[in-house]
Amino acid sequence: MRSRVVTIVLGVAVAFSVLLLGTRAAIFHLPGNQQGYEPAQPIAYSHRLHAGELQIQCLYCHFGAARSRYAGIPPASVCMNCHRFVTSSLGAVRAEDELAAKEKRPPRPVVSPELQKLYNALGLDAAMRPDPQRSPQPIAWTRIHRLPDFVYFDHRAHVGAGVACQQCHGPVESMERVRQVADLSMGWCVNCHREANRTGIAGRRVNAPVDCSVCHF
Repeated sequence: MRSRVVTIVLGVAVAFSVLLLGTRAAIFHLPGNQQGYEPAQPIAYSHRLHAGELQIQCLYCHFGAARSRYAGIPPASVCMNCHRFVTSSLGAVRAEDELAAKEKRPPRPVVSPELQKLYNALGLDAAMRPDPQRSPQPIAWTRIHRLPDFVYFDHRAHVGAGVACQQCHGPVESMERVRQVADLSMGWCVNCHREANRTGIAGRRVNAPVDCSVCHF
């Protein structure tokens, strides 16, 4: 009788442990796996707005992905191509226009708090000219996707083959704040190459290598 009770207790304990591990599996990561990493950035840049609503192409900002191993963080000068003229949301500008019309005065410039951080980093004054009282400072963006140092990855090869950015980075155009979607493990990459060889990319057959020396040499 006692042995039967012990067996039942052990069985319940094992079942509970399996259930606990199953429900918590998404939390337990191998070392170096930053899947789900979603840090706050020094400027609240919205990919949902820029890549989603405005449909700005990834390579317009991350032009390095087509030219080098690294996609890179866009320089602030790329931001200023638009934000020299667009200083706030359309809603905020319209609200100021309506208020100015009511008060019978010229509209005042409207600058959003997040874009003001960009202008401050560039050391610009209210007229978008370099302010001699300010020194330009780099924006301390937090890197999200990082592969181990012993892995060689080249964006050029993937962009050139027609791999969509979302294949590795997930639906960035829907993200208010970018997060790491895939675990970017070796197994994940190898399986992606195998699937590409089986189905092709953008309607073309490819020969994506799966031997170790391609990424570890």
